Amino acid sequence: MSAYILRRLLALLPTLLFASLIVFVIVRMVPGDVVDLMLSQNDISADAKSRDDLIRALGLDQPMWRQYLHWVGSIVLHGDLGQSLWQGEPVLTMVVARMPATFSLGAMALFVALSVALPVGVLSAIRQDTAADYVARSFSILMLAVPSFWLGTMVMVFPSVWWGWSPEVRYVPFLEDPLQHISNMLVPAIILGMALSAITMRMTRTMMLEVLRQDYIRTAWAKGLNERLVILRHALRNALIPVVTLIGLQAPLLIGGAVVIEQIFALPGMGLLLLDAVNQRDYPVITGVFLVVGVAVMLINLLVDLSYGLFDPKVRHR
Repeated sequence: MSAYILRRLLALLPTLLFASLIVFVIVRMVPGDVVDLMLSQNDISADAKSRDDLIRALGLDQPMWRQYLHWVGSIVLHGDLGQSLWQGEPVLTMVVARMPATFSLGAMALFVALSVALPVGVLSAIRQDTAADYVARSFSILMLAVPSFWLGTMVMVFPSVWWGWSPEVRYVPFLEDPLQHISNMLVPAIILGMALSAITMRMTRTMMLEVLRQDYIRTAWAKGLNERLVILRHALRNALIPVVTLIGLQAPLLIGGAVVIEQIFALPGMGLLLLDAVNQRDYPVITGVFLVVGVAVMLINLLVDLSYGLFDPKVRHR
């Protein structure tokens, strides 16, 4: 197992390198120039000398390939993601400070999604073509059709207009007040988790229907085993492998969806940091956030691969 994990971790390195190169180049191709933004906001005369001085001060006078090699070398040798062009703070410090909000939101959204998707998907499969099945399928289609950013905006606007209430947008760290933290994060987590719950529920239903038609399930029924035992021990465990794979594939969407939700609910996470950095063309912050998110997504998929052995005894990692 340890050898397998080591090989997988080593295999992540070229993927990260290629992804970082793409992000590094693309963010510098976004229309707009950070130098022009700084000159305009600081009311500095945009003459050639002041512009050239600012470009040299920011380290943007070097060719792009040299900037990239310097950036990668700083990460490999010193673990340094660079400094913000605007604040002058280390990017790693800024990202680490925003991580708890984003990962807490993602974890709660995943918990909400699985809490809804698994039981409803199983119920829809074992009660196929009943009223419960039709309601579950209609709910999943509705959640797939409704964008999370629209739902979040409606939750913020209409309750305040109709009843004078809106979700609290003050962020409280978990270690400071766990109950208040969960209370404040619950509404955005539910909204973010709904889309994931819909597609996961449909996958759970599909795989359960396929497994329930297998011969060993018919044998279990014929032996007179309890329905709960047949469903939970024999059917659900075998149906969960594609579901777990789907959850791993949805991880980038879960983290990416947090960008908009954090903006709507004013949560100080990496999504809000990324939006501000894009608006300011703060290249080191943008690439730093994408790199951290990329590492997180790859580690999540590694955990998904390792979890296969828990559901299928035939899977062995060597």
